[in-house]
Amino acid sequence: MAGRRLDPGEAALWARVVAAVKPLHAARPVPVAPVAMAKHGAPAPKPVRAKLPAALPVPAKARTPGATLDAGWDRRLSRGLVSPESTIDLHGHTLHSAHLLLDQGLARAIQRGDRVLLLVTGKPPRPESERPHARGAIRAAVGDWILAGRHADRVASIRPAHPRHGGQGALYLILRRTRPS
Repeated sequence: MAGRRLDPGEAALWARVVAAVKPLHAARPVPVAPVAMAKHGAPAPKPVRAKLPAALPVPAKARTPGATLDAGWDRRLSRGLVSPESTIDLHGHTLHSAHLLLDQGLARAIQRGDRVLLLVTGKPPRPESERPHARGAIRAAVGDWILAGRHADRVASIRPAHPRHGGQGALYLILRRTRPS
């Protein structure tokens, strides 16, 4: 951006402002060109050195539902060869009661050691329907509920159900296997 040059008084004032600014984060400081400041007769600002801790703790990576399963799982799910061990039926519930039921159902399934759950949500809205949709609110919210819920790390994947298990009105929740400690 081209603009007017600072006069020596303004340059000196700007140099003091830059020297007094403390960064919000302990990141690398933005270097100020001392040559440009010296050209106008202003003192060069002192370099700001951020003190970093010796070792920052690395946050544990949260396990979230993955985008892919291995090819065997995908093949069996798409052909309807997987039988769900349990079913959670959210069809006909309000958003609040469906959310509570999903959380409780996931907790029970994890406790039992189930691997595949059938989640009945109801069919999504038709493309030609007028907005706002009266249908499909639960199905639209399920993904967010699972990702934000307390069992997010236990859900390996979410897949559409085969027509024999409800088709567009249901989802498969594949849970992670529990590893013996």
